[in-house]
Amino acid sequence: MTTALRTGRRLVMTSLLIAAAVGCAASGGTDGAGEASCVYLVSYDGRTYSDVANVEFTVGEELGTATIPECDDTPNNPGDTVPERTITAYEVEGMDRAVAIAVGDTAAEAILMQVR
Repeated sequence: MTTALRTGRRLVMTSLLIAAAVGCAASGGTDGAGEASCVYLVSYDGRTYSDVANVEFTVGEELGTATIPECDDTPNNPGDTVPERTITAYEVEGMDRAVAIAVGDTAAEAILMQVR
């Protein structure tokens, strides 16, 4: 693959990631307040990533372990807290890990995550 083609692919993928981020917005309720819910975030290598939908990608090599933070979106309901856990992080072919990674229990189940 030529350098120009790789650069073009990276620009397209970066543009798609940015478009996906801009297109995602929380909707508010009738009183103007948004509903409580945990956003799917992971931490890896000092960065926080959020999930991206509807973007094709190829999972690369295993990078290590990412952390999914604890979530308590219903603080008045004891016992509803989802504890912190870990998940495997993978590189995304053609993407810098400072921009995007994939996470999943297996490479086949991995989902795309972009840095916030």
